[in-house]
Formats: sequence, C-alpha cells, structure tokens
Amino acid sequence: MKLVLLSGGSGKRLWPLSNDSRSKQFLKVLKNRQGGMESMVQRVWKQLKAVNLDESAFVATSKSQVDMIQNQLGGSVPLIIEPERRDTFPAIALAATYLYSIAGVGLNEVIGVLPVDPYVHDNFFRKVKELEEVLKKSDAELALLGVEPTYPSSKYGYIIPELPQKPGTSGLTVSHFKEKPSETEAEGLIQQKALWNCGVFAFKLDYIINLLVQKGLPIHYEELSKQYSRLLKTSFDYEVVEKAEKIIALPYSGSWKDLGTWNTLTEEMSTLQIGKGKICDESSNTHIVNELDIPVTVLGIQNAVVAVSPDGILVTDKSSSPRVKDLIKDLVQRPMFEERRWGWYRVLDHVTYSEGNEVLTKRIGVFAGKNISYQRHGRRSEVWTILKGEGLFAINDEIRLVKAGDVLEVPVGSNHGLKALSDMEFIEVQTGIELVEEDIERLYLTWEDIEAHCEFSR
Repeated sequence: MKLVLLSGGSGKRLWPLSNDSRSKQFLKVLKNRQGGMESMVQRVWKQLKAVNLDESAFVATSKSQVDMIQNQLGGSVPLIIEPERRDTFPAIALAATYLYSIAGVGLNEVIGVLPVDPYVHDNFFRKVKELEEVLKKSDAELALLGVEPTYPSSKYGYIIPELPQKPGTSGLTVSHFKEKPSETEAEGLIQQKALWNCGVFAFKLDYIINLLVQKGLPIHYEELSKQYSRLLKTSFDYEVVEKAEKIIALPYSGSWKDLGTWNTLTEEMSTLQIGKGKICDESSNTHIVNELDIPVTVLGIQNAVVAVSPDGILVTDKSSSPRVKDLIKDLVQRPMFEERRWGWYRVLDHVTYSEGNEVLTKRIGVFAGKNISYQRHGRRSEVWTILKGEGLFAINDEIRLVKAGDVLEVPVGSNHGLKALSDMEFIEVQTGIELVEEDIERLYLTWEDIEAHCEFSR
C-alpha cells in the first residue's frame, strides 16, 4: 500500500500563529518524548516510521508549503506538488496521476489517503495498514477508517453502516453518510452504530484513474498539473465517496482528535505557557502561546487563549475561539514569519512612504550547511548586516567569506546567494517598490551549481 498525506489549509483557524504559508500542522506546540517541541506533521511522520509506513508515503501539498515541509521533515520526503490550492478531490486526483505516471505504481496497488495532522496514538496507523487487506478481501470500491464516537458531536461527518450487516463481511458495509448533523441527530446516529468520518480513504489506483478517464481529464501528472484549474473545487467526500456504490468501513476505537481550533489544541498541550509571559493563579484553564520576545501577562481572565506572533495578537475565550476564522476572513496581510528549506525569516518592520518607496526589514536565519538560492531582484536593493556565524557570500559570480559584523550591499539586479558554514543570522533591509516574494528570479538552487558558476575571490 502507498500512502498519500494531504497537507493543505489556509491557516485561518489557528491565527495568528498560522498563516497562508504556515498552516496548523506546522506549529511547534506539542511536546515530544524528549521534552522538545514538535509540530503535528513531525509527530505524524514519526508515528508512520514506528509502523514502517514512512518509506511508502508521499506528501501532497501546495507550492507555498514545500519549503516548510522540507524544513521540518527534511529534503528527502517525496512530495506531490499542486499548482494551486483547490480542495481534497483535486489533490487526491493529482496524487493518483503522480503515482501512476511518475512513481510507476501499478493500477492494482491499494492507495491510502489521510490528513497530515490527526492527533492519534500509534495504533491508529496500525489500523490504517489493515485497510489494504480489508479492501482486497471485499468487492468494495472504497475502504474508510471510522472512529467510534465518544459523544454526539455536530463538528464531524458520520459514516452510517448497513443494518443488519451481511454475515462474513470483513469490516462494515456502509449505508450512507451524514455531514455535520445537529447534536440531537448525532445521538440517533450513534444508536445506529455510526462512526465519525476521520478523512481516511483507501482505494485501488485504477478506481481513481478510471474516474478521471470518465470525466475526460488527463491521467498523466504533468498534463493534469497544466489543467489543474479545470478540476472542480470540491471535497473527495462530495465528489467521490457519496457517489460510490460499494463502500466498506473499518472501525477504530482508540483516541482521535482534530486539533483544528485553539480550544481543541490547548487540550493536548502539555504546558499552559509557551514563550515569555506570566499567568496569575486566578486565571485557570488559560493558555499563553507567545512567539515574540516581549512578555505577555494575563490577569483575572479564565478559560482563555492569548496567542501572540509577528502576524498579530488574539485574545479569546476558548468556547469562542473557532470563530476567529470568520472574524479575520477579510484580513489581507503578508505572512510575517515563515520557515524555509534553508531556515526562517521574520518581518520586523514594513514602511511605505508617500512617494511610493518601501522599506522592509527582516531578521533571517540560515542553518549550517544550508544555502539561499542564487537569485536577483528587479525592483529592490538590499543591505545585509551579519549578526551571527560565518558563511560564503556569492555576488555577481564571485564568492567570498563573510562573518558577524560584515555589511553586504546587494544593488538592484545583482546576482547573489549565501551558504551558512555555521548557523547564521542577519538583518536584511530591502528598499524599492513592490517588495514581494514574486520579485525573485532564481538562477541556481543548489550550492554545487552556484560554485560551478562562480569563482572564489582572491
């Protein structure tokens, strides 16, 4: 069985820590067994390794998340890159064409699809492995993993099994689905042995490939990528699962949680406070998550979340926290903090003057052994002040050694790049117009290519 992990999301429900480039699965707010902090995606990847599923797993994601995934999981994790964000049906369809036409996976191979961020114990992934055998032993088109409900929730979809079940069936044959019922309806569904739908699907590869053929869509990855905008922007549940005639479900009785809102996330955090701050004794069941280097003090507020990041500040009681997505839906702002394959950057200041000139100041960190691509800009100049570490600076086809205290000038149109010999930090001041990431023309990505093109300065 091959696994496809879906990594998407726009990062609005856990604002201000999450943004368009740093979705919830990348937030390092969970404590690992070594006492350090890890993200949801790092936790899931370790769990896949524990049951030997990581070597057959691919991550399907948008272009904007590639650097973040490589930063947290390493550069060797196989990625299936979507040209744009659409929904789970287009993402799974594109992944299927990649497995078929690029990875050479056979049409009879079972493909498992699951979110990249479930909060579960290791035995959840052992249950995922069982989907392959269940699907092969049945004549079902789809196999699903359903969680046994612990309470009548209106937040989840429900898988309703056929009653009575056919004797000798491996798994549960499915009657129909109910998406996010009322709590009263959910009570009745639980009486019918319904399961929470946790977004895990399994199918033979030819099932989706044939579906694309029927829809007149390409079955080769490069071609479907070019026509990606043609795919209906809809979920796999609506476009495929609800129309399938033969579905089987495998019940999972362990713990399962979607940490998609501040109130559910803080339930699984092992500490009330991350970052600088102080919570008074009377502020019970209150969490601080602070990414800034300034203290946050909470006094006399209970059952609340105070989240602080370069992107903004949120103060909310926990029951109201899911509404933040709707409250900020019209907020348009560049991400103020991003993790990249080479390190990270944080926006410190951004000013636009009356004549249209802009000044953007960033603090940038580059990990030892990593490099920033060889690139140039058409609408801005830059000044770098090295704060920490040593590295190799390439500019206009010459390479020289730089260290803490050096000030480097990058005029408009200059080819430039950097490799960190030790962990480096520097302040970058951009001056120009339209200071956006799109004003980057990347010439070479790897340092090997940069060295082959440039000469060391004498």
